[in-house]
Amino acid sequence: MNHNTIKQVILDQIEVIKDASIVERDYFFEKNMNYVLVGLRRAGKSTLLYKIAKELVLAGAEWSQIVYINFEDDRLLGFSTEDFNDIVEVAYELCGNKEIYYFFDEIQIVDGWEHFARRMADQKKHVYITGSNAKMLSSEMEKVLGGRYLSKMIMPFSLGELCGYKSIEHDENALLTTFKSAQIKTTAQDYLIFGGLPEVQNLSNRREYLKSVYEKVLLGDILEREKVKNQMSLRLMIKKIAETVMNEISFNTLAGNVKASGIKTSTDSMIEYSSYAENAYLLFRTRNYASKFSEKERTPRFYFYDNGILSLFLVGKSSSLLENALAVHLRRLFAEEVYYFKSKQTSIDIDFYLPEKGIAIQVAYSLAEAEEREVRNLVSFASKTEGIEKLMIITNEEERIIEKNGFKIEVIPIHKFLLKKEL
Repeated sequence: MNHNTIKQVILDQIEVIKDASIVERDYFFEKNMNYVLVGLRRAGKSTLLYKIAKELVLAGAEWSQIVYINFEDDRLLGFSTEDFNDIVEVAYELCGNKEIYYFFDEIQIVDGWEHFARRMADQKKHVYITGSNAKMLSSEMEKVLGGRYLSKMIMPFSLGELCGYKSIEHDENALLTTFKSAQIKTTAQDYLIFGGLPEVQNLSNRREYLKSVYEKVLLGDILEREKVKNQMSLRLMIKKIAETVMNEISFNTLAGNVKASGIKTSTDSMIEYSSYAENAYLLFRTRNYASKFSEKERTPRFYFYDNGILSLFLVGKSSSLLENALAVHLRRLFAEEVYYFKSKQTSIDIDFYLPEKGIAIQVAYSLAEAEEREVRNLVSFASKTEGIEKLMIITNEEERIIEKNGFKIEVIPIHKFLLKKEL
């Protein structure tokens, strides 16, 4: 590829990095290690790379040693694996024999990128990579990369990160003061509706921005990349999943719901399309811990990685938004070790179960009408399950302790729960 074009891309990007405002995030990076950062578009992966680049310069590196390539730059259209070595050649042209730090943003656009990444690591180069597709962390990719990169999933702002971004104190003392606690509660309610994508926070028309992000994920990362032919079927599937947040749904039922709208589809297509949405970090699932191994994948509960995108599909469903925000926070803390528990034999239905921690959690926007049901489920589950350490009910505002049959249940408002960094 033309070296002058690559130089222009690199030098223009350096100016962008110099001018960028850095938001502090709850992520730690080891020095002198190579990383692959993945996650939903606009969740802040690029900004984290900017932060690393700026820290390198503060530590003594020169800007000429920073080689940052955004593969979504239109000047790189047609870039292929054969062109990767041109980047290395340009890097040496720019800074000579000094140490070079490579930053490759949205590299998954280039098929075969993993072989180049492996070669760079084998040559002891410093490399940071971002992408918006979970396939970058697949077993096949891991085999090619050979353990030479550490991986991190970057999620939208947590409530704590959002409070930090807005300069709102949110420690234990702040929660005890009237004014600061009110600020946190207001921010939490805003977070439930508009989510945690960094760029959405200061916009006047946040819904339009969220629509644009959703369309970019849908069109660029799912429909085009996966070459989906039945686009309306996939669009309807995502809408139907949004409407079933809080409930498990079988792929047969999902296919039936889409067909009821007059669109042809199949159960196999629903399975395939949902995996595409998960790969694009639009959705994730929890599985039924009570099910047999072969059945766990058949009736998942789906959640959206960002509440703002989910809210595009929901009107007046505060309970769904509250549960989704809780699911996202648990995903942040415990990755895939988050389950639900539903047993036909015992009639027990637990919204979230963390077996490694021995924690069972129910969600109720208000306990005014739901207290008896939620308490009964938790007490019944704890009495029949070994190793239960903690029982919790997450609400919109209520906070107290419920004691029943020798068990203690913590009732916690959503704003306090979302600020927890560990359970």
